[in-house]
Amino acid sequence: MSVIAAFILKLFGWQLVGELPKTKKYVVIVGPHTSNWDFFIFLLVKFVYRIKLVFIGKHTIFIGPAGWALRKIGGIPVERSSAHNIVDKIVEEFSLRDEMVFALSPEGTRSYLDHWKSGFYYIARKAKVPVQLAFLDVRSKQLGWGPVFHLTDDKHADLEKIAVFYSDKQGFKPEKFSKIIFKRSDHKE
Repeated sequence: MSVIAAFILKLFGWQLVGELPKTKKYVVIVGPHTSNWDFFIFLLVKFVYRIKLVFIGKHTIFIGPAGWALRKIGGIPVERSSAHNIVDKIVEEFSLRDEMVFALSPEGTRSYLDHWKSGFYYIARKAKVPVQLAFLDVRSKQLGWGPVFHLTDDKHADLEKIAVFYSDKQGFKPEKFSKIIFKRSDHKE
């Protein structure tokens, strides 16, 4: 599968850059997330690098054969309409496994938001794992891996560093790339 996935990416002009961390447990954040294509492109990246990912998705897409396939590649359905202690559940999974790569987009949606969701920060901090930045940039046709961050107690400073990395990355629909700040309610310390 990895050879086929690499061929498809090359066929469409994408160049893979960067390296994965050597650690066995980490959170991957993917951005910009502005189109449905993002998921399929990073699915190919998953196959190229043979990464066993865990990711969450809206429960309504986990139906029938598509739901079976999504679970098979690491998907976990969640109902996002209400809080279900998702952060604690993912942190618990990290504690139960010898290896785990949890991937998500902090934007949480393909629509524009005035903030990023902070779940990745709390998952990484509570699980005591680093954050790997992953990206796609349609202008340069590059995708892959940026730096690894070991988050600190200063989430706003951490987020500023992450924002610098993503500042020159452009998704398929740049107007939908959300601001890289946390929601106002996440500003309390």
